[in-house]
Amino acid sequence: MSEERPRIGPKAAEDEVPLTPRGSGPRGLAMRAVVPNAITAAAMCSGLTGIRFAMSERWEEAVFAVILAGVLDAMDGRVARLLKAQSRFGAELDSLADSLSFGTAPALILFLWSLDDVTRFGWFAALAFAICGALRLARFNAQIDVSEQPHKSAGFLTGVPAPVGAGLAFLPIYIWLATGDETFRDPRLVAPWTGLVAFLMISNLATLSWGKMRPRPDVRLGLIALVGMVFAALLLEPWWTLTGICLVYLATVPWSIARYARIRRQRASVPAT
Repeated sequence: MSEERPRIGPKAAEDEVPLTPRGSGPRGLAMRAVVPNAITAAAMCSGLTGIRFAMSERWEEAVFAVILAGVLDAMDGRVARLLKAQSRFGAELDSLADSLSFGTAPALILFLWSLDDVTRFGWFAALAFAICGALRLARFNAQIDVSEQPHKSAGFLTGVPAPVGAGLAFLPIYIWLATGDETFRDPRLVAPWTGLVAFLMISNLATLSWGKMRPRPDVRLGLIALVGMVFAALLLEPWWTLTGICLVYLATVPWSIARYARIRRQRASVPAT
């Protein structure tokens, strides 16, 4: 008798372990499952509304809409687990929402903001970002039931997550909004940056998994204070703060690669049992 494939709900992070259902056979969508799926739908609507703002050249609202979609995307999975409302329907809806909110929407916003000045080349850069976002989510869905995932077992992710990729792609917009310097709106700068972030999303590089981080007890209070200060900075200087967050994350990528390489060497040195 074949083992039933596990069902999962909306994901908050790619390093979470899917839960096995208690019963078997087809089941309808329980009422408690409506709440997390409604949050997922809200995230999708928020991301797509960013395109509407971009069409009106309301760039701050466009960026904020995608960031809000990322916040909602981080909530839906946790709400689903809290309510024990995981479902295959929720997982599929979440992947579709992520593809639209963190792939299609940022690509179109960047195209309307800068890349439209070099229509053909800029459109290819926007297409690359949207396609890579979809490919990343497709890879994640294909690996849900794969037990052997070296990066995940070591506490890392494979490539840059789609919501983080959307935030990184907006880095030129953050700096432009903070400084007003039109240099950062130059498509000759924005297009290569968009392509680089698209590559990072589908790459096999080991990246930081926040859910697997376990800070020492003696630094936890400091981290809580730091989070509070970052939140205050977001209220006072949102664009410079977002720029700083992006730069800090980019700085963790080489560290993650080096740490994973060290873990892999340690695993290789242990005799197989």
